[in-house]
Amino acid sequence: MGLSQTCEIKLKNKFQRGNRNLITDIPGVRVGQVTLQNAEKAIHTGVTVILPHGGNLFKENVPAGVSIINGFGKSAGLIQVQELETIETPIVMTNTFGVGTALNALTKYMLEENEDIGVHTGTVNCLVTECNDGMLNDIRGMHLKEEHVREAIQNADDTFEEGGVGAGTGMVCMGLKGGIGSASRVVPLDGNDYTIGAIVLSNFGVAGNLRIGGMQLSAPEQKAEKEERGSIIIVIGTNIPANGHQLARIAKRAAASLGRVGSYLGNGSGDIAIAFSNAQPIPHYSETKIISRRQLHDGALDLMFEATTEVVEEAIISSLYHAETTTGIRGKTVFSLKEVMR
Repeated sequence: MGLSQTCEIKLKNKFQRGNRNLITDIPGVRVGQVTLQNAEKAIHTGVTVILPHGGNLFKENVPAGVSIINGFGKSAGLIQVQELETIETPIVMTNTFGVGTALNALTKYMLEENEDIGVHTGTVNCLVTECNDGMLNDIRGMHLKEEHVREAIQNADDTFEEGGVGAGTGMVCMGLKGGIGSASRVVPLDGNDYTIGAIVLSNFGVAGNLRIGGMQLSAPEQKAEKEERGSIIIVIGTNIPANGHQLARIAKRAAASLGRVGSYLGNGSGDIAIAFSNAQPIPHYSETKIISRRQLHDGALDLMFEATTEVVEEAIISSLYHAETTTGIRGKTVFSLKEVMR
């Protein structure tokens, strides 16, 4: 669960970690996963789903912002989130060729939960994100099925595994085994403690460039690479009241975290950050034309920017720390960070 206090990796942090050191330290946030793994058939893939709150997301949207740090990606739903600054479905992470399947599954789930969609109101903007796991996974086999997405939604909980699980099963990061990572921080504001958390799907970077706490880390097994390929999906959540514009600005700060761990945001990398707040859901239907809302003062955003940079950095390192050495398609073996450290 995140990096523990006893972990051999020591990151300097200004902010206190949450109880689990996971994005689910934010009240109401849940994460569900399905891992698909069959070594004989070179299947190393899966799906991870983030639920921003425990209610009906279509009827109670969450304010959100997006930062397309580098747009080499095939996600669905990002344009409307940028335009309307709201999220109205669970957030799905999977592999590149699973986007269509996940989109269909999520659409069907939302239709079952909301009989008014497409009848008495508009359609639904399903949010599906992806990274390419083809280095280890038989991606051409398109092994993700709609029932796997539904299962991930149904098993969503406030505790979950990290590393090579769910959508992260076949991911490679900085030449090492990547995957799912998460962390959280406690942010004090006006005498109250709030939480900011992150979950990442790490699949980016160049072998030999990894930096942890400012120190460069590489292994003899790693061959130098000339270009950065891959992607990372970063989801940042908080229970601090914030509007969409503020959340987009918070999402931008994930780029600082990527620089800290050694990424230079290469041409072929799809680096996307999504930030949401579940403090004040926005009703899809309203009896009044004007609704009242609280929000963070812009003068306090520096605190949020710093906490974001810290929590995303740790989530990335956590994705590496929890992953295990994996041999995938075409006999490709990718070593774990823990094995390299040993």
